[in-house]
Amino acid sequence: MIALTLLIAAVGETKADDHGRLLYVERCASCHGEQLQGQPDWMKRLPNGRLPAPPHDASGHTWHHSDDQLMRIVRDGLASIAPGYETDMPAFRAVLTEAEIRSVLDYIKTTWPDRERGYQEARSEGNL
Repeated sequence: MIALTLLIAAVGETKADDHGRLLYVERCASCHGEQLQGQPDWMKRLPNGRLPAPPHDASGHTWHHSDDQLMRIVRDGLASIAPGYETDMPAFRAVLTEAEIRSVLDYIKTTWPDRERGYQEARSEGNL
């Protein structure tokens, strides 16, 4: 019975991960890359003064942000946590539900190594 419960839970997680991955590919990959690699030279300012889209893999800084910050960035735009900061990334409030945004963020987290995932988790829990 325990094995069956674990299998059902794992299948549920896989479906959620797949949904997040599909949403990521549909809404995020055109800028952040299908492999979450970001745009080339993402730390070098463009002629308009803005930075290219950063990677969401372990080489980027997404894992430095708490769940609350990540939700606010995607839902309300980067200015919601960094007033005055200009970016080409739109707010997704009118495009994705909070549950869909969480699903995308959960997918992104599955790609991080344990160290980065642990850091981000501790940050989200207020332990950093």
